[in-house]
Amino acid sequence: MINVLHIVSDQHLAECMGCEGHPQAITPHLDALANMGMRFTSAYTQSPICTPSRVSFMSGQYCHNHGYYGLYGPCPDKLPSVMGAFRQNGYRTGAIGKLHFPNDPINWISRDCDYSTTAYARTLNNKNRRGIMSDYYAYLDALGLKDKEDSVVFPENGHALDDARPSNIEYRHSPEGWCVTETKRFLDDCGDEPFYAHVALVRPHTVLSPAQEFWDMYPDDLALPANAFNSAAHRSPAFQELLRQCRESEGVFEPRGSEHALRRIWKGYLACITQVDYAVGEMIGYLEKTGKLENTVVVYHADHGGYMSSFGMHEKVPGICSEKVCRTPMIWAGPGVESAAVCDELVELVDLPDTVCAMAGLEKMDTTDGCDITSLLRGQNEPVREIAVTENPWTKSVRWRNYRFTHYPEKMFDKDFGELYDVISDPDETRNLYFESECQDLVNKMRKMLLEWVIETTRHVTAWSSLYHPKKDYKIAADGKESNTHGIHSRMEKGLIYYL
Repeated sequence: MINVLHIVSDQHLAECMGCEGHPQAITPHLDALANMGMRFTSAYTQSPICTPSRVSFMSGQYCHNHGYYGLYGPCPDKLPSVMGAFRQNGYRTGAIGKLHFPNDPINWISRDCDYSTTAYARTLNNKNRRGIMSDYYAYLDALGLKDKEDSVVFPENGHALDDARPSNIEYRHSPEGWCVTETKRFLDDCGDEPFYAHVALVRPHTVLSPAQEFWDMYPDDLALPANAFNSAAHRSPAFQELLRQCRESEGVFEPRGSEHALRRIWKGYLACITQVDYAVGEMIGYLEKTGKLENTVVVYHADHGGYMSSFGMHEKVPGICSEKVCRTPMIWAGPGVESAAVCDELVELVDLPDTVCAMAGLEKMDTTDGCDITSLLRGQNEPVREIAVTENPWTKSVRWRNYRFTHYPEKMFDKDFGELYDVISDPDETRNLYFESECQDLVNKMRKMLLEWVIETTRHVTAWSSLYHPKKDYKIAADGKESNTHGIHSRMEKGLIYYL
């Protein structure tokens, strides 16, 4: 039986790794992991927001099926998780770190865990806006460090965005250092039993307060992204308004000024990525030290990407229109994975449950919407999907071939507006092709692809008998051909499908 170490970071811009060719990001451990296995260049999140993305990749369902689009809501008590599937098959399961799920994570992911501990502050103290009710916060309190805690807000001014500085807390007591310690504890408790460990690191999401040693790895005059001062005249009104606010912000630390703050944000963000990278290296090193690495599948990805000074934006909102937010890093390594390989085929985070179940020899979960990408991990180049989609409640964004298309309902801005970019020839998305006459056939094609995707992938609570039913054989009424093809992608070809 193989083990699974599933590492998730928060808001890691996919291009910010040495193995992606980034000239500034220092990520030796992620680079080494990519050399051990396969790096995906076209991996996409289901949501640009933390919680719905996490519900998607842990359940294997698209947002329009599980229903979560925001940070809060009732717990999905009846929604199966990949960790539950592994636990039911004799695995020890552990969830550690930023368990950013609806309401209280104990009611969902933790129910499927033998070991669960959280670094995410689920409740905030309204007086000082610092997190309480997390295991990590209790850990700091026991050490007498709670007043220095700066992963939720900067305690000296109550801010969480718009600036960066080195942390008051050394790495070993940071959320990442704590996650590593808790992961080692879980692995030790497992002994020789097979395990699924889900480790969710807090950074590089704001607050941008990396430990001093990682902050010092980047110069104060670090060059900003080349697109930091690009025009946003072709973007949505929402994007333009948020960019205006970012460019008016002077930060909260000295020296003040928009460009000074932007430069600190970029430095702090890259330093947080390097801190995450170091934590990944520690966990993989411990697997190797304990003799577990050879039989462990290691998966690294983020819940979504970010801007963090790209386009001059401090945060990821509104990010659904951009590759910077929709694309995430994704690396797989371990048994059954090609080494030193790069795959350019489209994959989605929702593919994770089907894939790890297949790699472990477990039965496919009945409730997932994703694909099994083990063929890609073995080095085959046949695509598993035609498009990748990222969702917000009122907007959907599609990646197909060279293009990213974002659909906005007319009522959103009281006018016809959309975005279409050739992200290969125009990676900084400077030219919106949506209104260009020669691109109207392409706009219509991608809108049709999006409409068909929504129809084909939607799970219904109840429907007429043409609906695919996973527990019944069916045949096609028009020609009488019988079929017992099971799977969410089964399609009615002629006439009505009725149950036998």
